Amino acid sequence: METLAIVLLAFFATGYFVLAGADIGTGMLTPYLGRTDHERRLVLTSFAPFFLGNEVWLIATAGVLVGCFPDVERELLTGQFVVLLPLLTGWIVRDLGLWSRGRGPGRRWRAVCDGAVVCGSWTVALSWGWLLAAPLIGAPYERAGGVTALLVAVATAALFAAHGLGFATLRLTGLPYERARLLVGRTGRTGRTAPWQSFALTAALLGALPLLAGSALPLAEHAADGATLALLVPALLVVTPFLVAAQVWTWRTFRHRVTRPSYL
Repeated sequence: METLAIVLLAFFATGYFVLAGADIGTGMLTPYLGRTDHERRLVLTSFAPFFLGNEVWLIATAGVLVGCFPDVERELLTGQFVVLLPLLTGWIVRDLGLWSRGRGPGRRWRAVCDGAVVCGSWTVALSWGWLLAAPLIGAPYERAGGVTALLVAVATAALFAAHGLGFATLRLTGLPYERARLLVGRTGRTGRTAPWQSFALTAALLGALPLLAGSALPLAEHAADGATLALLVPALLVVTPFLVAAQVWTWRTFRHRVTRPSYL
């Protein structure tokens, strides 16, 4: 049961980074991709149908950690509280900006909400890098500091942004698409990169981050008791296919490129 619980934790964490990394990265680059109010609305529309479903994967990750590995969760919460605070704050600010953009009057209101999305996205990306730096350097229960933490945080944020660019090339049209395409670049004998190529590469790199960090955690030694795992793990195995099916349905339904503002 311990092994199944670890596999489920890795699955949900990887799913969150790959899926939510797309909307976080696109949100980080909103000022570059969208130069006008209309273009920024197109950029936000590109990931609006996905961001809530993507966040479910983070909730599932937290649920597995709390239920199946309570000792590890307690130590992480205690040692990384200073890092978790900006992470949660950025998450809330970003979502507030997304939900509030179409609910207030005037261009200034929308500019403030756009700023909340951008700042919140950057805060989340940098905070994840800061949080992952600790287990990557072998001290998962201690807040990372110094040059190493800074480099890991910046590199992680850059990877989120690159992932968002790949997503933007799949979803956007017009000038926002051309700006994303310009940074993604052109390679190969034809001088062109398939839209999925960049997205798949950054997805693999982002997905590897929680796996590398998780390998430094003593999960097997600090799993919950057998009775708890016997109750939680089968329940999670039943729920997981429905979560995957809902995600597949969402991506299939909204697979077409964005041509006009909608959703939010």
